[in-house]
Parts: sequence; C-alpha cells; structure tokens
Amino acid sequence: MKPPSGPEEARQPASDIRVFASSCTLHGLGHVFGPGGLTLRRGLWAAAVLLSVAAFLYQVAGRVSYYREFHHQTTMDERESHELTFPAITLCNLNPLRRSHLTPNDLHWAGPALLGLDPPEHAAFLRALGRPPAPPGFMPSPTFDMTQLYTRAGHSLDDMLLDCRYRGQLCGPENFTAVFTRMGQCYMFNSGANGAELLTITKGGAGNGLEIMMDVQQEEYLPVWKDTGNTPFEVGIRVQIHNQEEPPIIDQLGFGVAPGYQTFVSCQKQQLSFLPPPWGDCSSVSLDPDFDPEPSDPLGPPSPSSSSSPPYSLMGCRLACETRYVARKCGCRMMHMPGSAPVCSPQQYKDCANPTLDAMLRKDVCACPNPCASTRYAKELSMVQIPSRAAARYLARKFNHSEAYIRENVLVLDIFFEALNYETVEQKKAYEVSELLGDIGGQMGLFIGASLLTILEILDYLSEVFLDRVLGYFWNRRRSQRHSSTNLLQEGLGSHRTQVSHLSLGPSTAVCPTRPPTPPCAVTKTLSASHRTCYLVTRL
Repeated sequence: MKPPSGPEEARQPASDIRVFASSCTLHGLGHVFGPGGLTLRRGLWAAAVLLSVAAFLYQVAGRVSYYREFHHQTTMDERESHELTFPAITLCNLNPLRRSHLTPNDLHWAGPALLGLDPPEHAAFLRALGRPPAPPGFMPSPTFDMTQLYTRAGHSLDDMLLDCRYRGQLCGPENFTAVFTRMGQCYMFNSGANGAELLTITKGGAGNGLEIMMDVQQEEYLPVWKDTGNTPFEVGIRVQIHNQEEPPIIDQLGFGVAPGYQTFVSCQKQQLSFLPPPWGDCSSVSLDPDFDPEPSDPLGPPSPSSSSSPPYSLMGCRLACETRYVARKCGCRMMHMPGSAPVCSPQQYKDCANPTLDAMLRKDVCACPNPCASTRYAKELSMVQIPSRAAARYLARKFNHSEAYIRENVLVLDIFFEALNYETVEQKKAYEVSELLGDIGGQMGLFIGASLLTILEILDYLSEVFLDRVLGYFWNRRRSQRHSSTNLLQEGLGSHRTQVSHLSLGPSTAVCPTRPPTPPCAVTKTLSASHRTCYLVTRL
C-alpha cells in the first residue's frame, strides 16, 4: 500500500475504509470512498464499481461451472517408428473336435451336450465316423474332464501347420502357445507367455510379417447330426489379431480364412488413451475373475484383484465378468474362463453354462469401462485363389495328397504391417486448471483492474479491521474494567503516587503503601505481611 500523504490521514487508523481506498490498487475504489460528502459523481462511480464486480463474479461463476463439467476433447495423430511390436495372432480351427479321436466314453459324457446325441444314437454316430461301436459291457469312466477332451481330440498344430515363416525365417509349432477359447483349443503366435521376448517388425509390406500355410483337415470334421446352437457349417480357420495383454475372444471378434485361398491381412497399429473420471470413464485396475459368493453388484464390474493379475483390458474385464456370472449361476466355469472355480461338466455345459452365457451376451450386462491405455489393430483383407493349376501338382507331391485335397484343405495366411507408422487416439482435458486461472485473471483485469496482489491487499485490510475493530473492542473493554476496579484504592491513597498491592476483604481493604494512608481513609488495624507493614483501612 502507499504511505499516508498527510497528517490528517496519518492520524486515521489503518482499518479506515478511506485510508484503504486511497492506497488500494483496485480501480474506482478511491473515487467511491474519497473525502467529502455524497455527490452524483461518487454515486456514478459506486454504480460502475458494483456493476463491474457483478460482471466479474458472473464471468468467474461461468468459468468455474464450465470447469466442473470436466469436458474432454479427442485428438488423432499419425506417428512414425523405426520398429513396431508384432501383435499376437490366435488361430482356431472351426471344427472343435477330430472325429478320429472320439471314443464311446466321449460320446457317453459329451455327446448329448456338444453334439445333441441321445444315447440310442451313439452306435449310428460311431458308424458315421467310421469307428466301431462300443464293445459289449462297455462301462463309462466315473468322471470326465472337458479340458482333457479338447486337448486330446482337438486339432493338433503339428498336423495342421504345413509351413511357417516370420520375416522370411522358418518358424514352427514351438513358436505357438496352446490356449483355450469358447471354440476349443486354439494356438497363439507371439504370445509372450512365460517371459518370452516379443517379436518386432522393422519393415512394412507383404512378406515382412507372419506367413503360414495350413491344412484344415476336413476329413476330421464331425458330421452334422443335428442342428444345435453350436453346430459349425463352415470350413476353415478363425483368426484374431490382438494385443498380448488381451485374452482372445475369437468367437466374437475373429475373422474367417477359407481353404483354397491366400488371405492377405494388412494391419495398422492404433494406440488409444482415455481419461479417468471425472473427465472420462476409463479404468486401469485389473480384475479378479474368481466367484464372489456375496457380491454387492452381481452385474457390475468385478472387484479389483491382486497385483499378480494381468493388466486391465476391456476383453479381460468382459471375460472376468462372464466368469463370475456363470460361476454364480452354475457353480462352475467354462474351460476357456480364468479363475479357480471347477470346470463345468458336459451336462452343466448343456443345461446351464451355454444358455447362461448366451443370455448374458444378448443382454450385455457387463459394465466394463474402457482401459486408460490400449492397443488395437485396424485390418484390411484381400485374397487370391490357390493353388494355381501349375502349383497344384507340386503341392500334391510335396504334402503327399491329391490335388483335390489341396484345393479343399490348404490355405495361406499372410499378416503384415502396411507401414511402420501408427495412429494415436488420445483424450485430453478440454479445460485445464491453468486455463481457468488465466480466464479468471483476464476477467479480473478487464472488469475491476485487479491482480493477485490486489487480493492480498484486501486480505491485509480485512486483517487490520479484525485487529482494530474486533480485538480492539475486547481489549478496550477489559482495560476499562481493570481501571474501574482500582479507582477505589486511588481515592484512598490521595495525591501520593505510591505502588501498592491490595486484597479485597469486603467493606475494608488491606493496603501496603510506602507511607501510612491519609484521610478520607481510617486505619483500622496494622498488619505485617512478607516483612512489609500493611494497614487495614476503611473509607470514611
């Protein structure tokens, strides 16, 4: 603040509004509270200051309200890279079980659930498979494991994979990891399981990714005995391209590759970033798929799990939600679901697990937010027919099959990056705290010509008012009470200015002066206290 300019102003306390208005940097305040009486000029200045303050507060309220709405904006960008991580590739044969590996015990346990077979139809179905019927006195096993069934009877990659090359280098079944999905046993390339190093790409274009030739083994496809909900009518494989941190949901997100064709899949990597609440609804908390016997929200997202769980992903959340829902309804989980619940039996698959999961997918009851950071792959597919007439005979000799077999069973899949660039889709806060403070500062300077230091001046003035008006009032009141209590003794001591100590004893007072009291006080009794001479006096 500015120092006082005159003796009259210097005598005024700092809590005086006119002193504050004359030195405050808030525009217009000195014209309102200046010296003199009320004039038209002063009234106009007061109206201008009030309107400016009102407009400033209105603008500030609007900015604060807009900030509390937590808006966000989405930006897209394309970036270049010298190296990209190759995605995980999951492959599943559309036929879940090989006919040559089914046994009478398998039909007894899984025939009604998976194939829609009644017990009297088992012998006819075995004949259709070219297998002998069950021997006389056949006794099924006391227990049955669905996981072991699909592991033993599912298509083996050693038999299906005819050729494999990654970036021109040979690869084989050892580069794939067996995984279970709703389609049975599948195989994942570049899974990163057990700490394996993820493969990378340094060049785009066809031939610089994964190229495989596969035999779909149509002769192993199960005959369509009845039209059930899971009866496959197609031939080929289903493929899903996904991030290593996401579990494959290939029955919903996979695309088909047919035999007799070479399919080219051109990919482009996309990195997505979303904001957490309150600006968005993303989540980065991994989930626990294990069954909770007393869930607080049976249809909501599962509760957070321990730190050993995989990172959060949208597909992982959906799979965990489906696992808990099926486990809650059926008391078991399907073989592709994570968790520690027991695997459902074939009859539980038929009566509970499959109907429950299908109904859940139709209703979409899982409330899974987007992950805060995720990676997905855009795809463009094209295909050409194979083999050519010139290549059919060579392939038939190479793989020891007929030309018709090659045309009906062999396919080629080529997956590669179009270029070494990737897209980013990022959510950003539309209105930051710094922008809010900048807008408030701009409105403050525009309407009332103030700054942050002006606010400090106002706070300093309010502290002066508190000290002078509030604390000063109580201080003056206490001091006046103290003075009134000593008036009686001062009258008794007369004109002599002595330092005394006194003690109230009703109508009399004990006084210890340096000399005896004088009228109008009468000495009643002489006392001795702490080696001093005191007098008990009574006012006349």
